[in-house]
Amino acid sequence: MADTTKIEDKLERKKIKRAARKAAAPKAPRTGARGEKKKKVKKLARGISKR
Repeated sequence: MADTTKIEDKLERKKIKRAARKAAAPKAPRTGARGEKKKKVKKLARGISKR
């Protein structure tokens, strides 16, 4: 994405970022589910902390 840290005007910055997003190559489709690598938490009794 374009470096917009130097641009003060918010609308101008948004316009440049949007143009950069449009010009960027499309992302590859996901190979797995979004949360597949998250640690799974099993169900516990009421009142017990999960983490």
